[in-house]
Amino acid sequence: MGEITVSIIVPVYKVERFIERCMRSLLEQTLQSVEYIVVDDCSPDKSISIAKQIADCYPNRKVMFITHETNKGLPSARNTGLKEAHGEYVFHCDSDDYLSHNALERMYLAAKKTDSDIVWCDWFLTYEKSERYMKQPSYLTPMDALKGILSGSMKYNVWNKLVKRELYEQNDINFPSGYGMGEDMTMIRLFACSKKVLYIPEAFYHYVKTNSNAFSQTYSDRHLTELKYNVEATLGYLKDKYGDRLEMEYGFFKLDIKYPFLITCDYGKYKLWQSWYPEANKYILKNKKVSVVRRMVQLLADKRQYWLIYVYNKLVYRFIYSIIFR
Repeated sequence: MGEITVSIIVPVYKVERFIERCMRSLLEQTLQSVEYIVVDDCSPDKSISIAKQIADCYPNRKVMFITHETNKGLPSARNTGLKEAHGEYVFHCDSDDYLSHNALERMYLAAKKTDSDIVWCDWFLTYEKSERYMKQPSYLTPMDALKGILSGSMKYNVWNKLVKRELYEQNDINFPSGYGMGEDMTMIRLFACSKKVLYIPEAFYHYVKTNSNAFSQTYSDRHLTELKYNVEATLGYLKDKYGDRLEMEYGFFKLDIKYPFLITCDYGKYKLWQSWYPEANKYILKNKKVSVVRRMVQLLADKRQYWLIYVYNKLVYRFIYSIIFR
């Protein structure tokens, strides 16, 4: 097979409706010398048997299946894949999503040409009958990208980014086992340790949203605990590395983390927003990298004008938005 270009890590848990499309999109990539690491996180359905049937249709592809004896969660599944990866670069693909056929070739060749540590691209928010193009910002330096992520103008998802494997290894970076909510914040550490980054202004990744009406995030007490753990761990890492140089960006990041509490018609979530990181509220109007609407909604929350936020969500998210993108 020769030198492995990219290791694709695919955590699998209860995705039998989607796994065939995901696997075919990966196995039909135009890039050669790719290894596929499929991690079965003790999935109780037929996901793995389907994945193996699809893999058998592509005998020239190197596909490895690893099984967890117990369900350990998404971060642990990603870590299991990283331990087995041999590729020069690593790409994470969630098993209910899929890739355009030339995604890895385009991203890998661009990474090699520029010797970039991280390459990211645009993506599609994919519903059952439609898609929305999600444009990402372009940054020339890792620090600019890091500031963009902290401000909320760039997503820190792991799944639309190609990362040098040595960036994980040399900086002892892995995913927070046991703390799945917000585990993508690991990408922030990777950007903080990178020396060169690159943006490709094309969408290759299809992020599948199964419920077009689910605009608000549901949080259990456990989810909130995990989320706060990852926020604190990420901020602690950055403060150790940069001190107070990014103090305003830390404030922006806290606002970005709690903003989803306002995308709902639940007054309890509005009060949760008020209780989380109130010290960050002074930065609401200073973050010019997010929309005016977003700043105004947060300003209303800071002033406890919850009824206006309720009306806004009722009209926009529950009616207009669902009609356009359903």
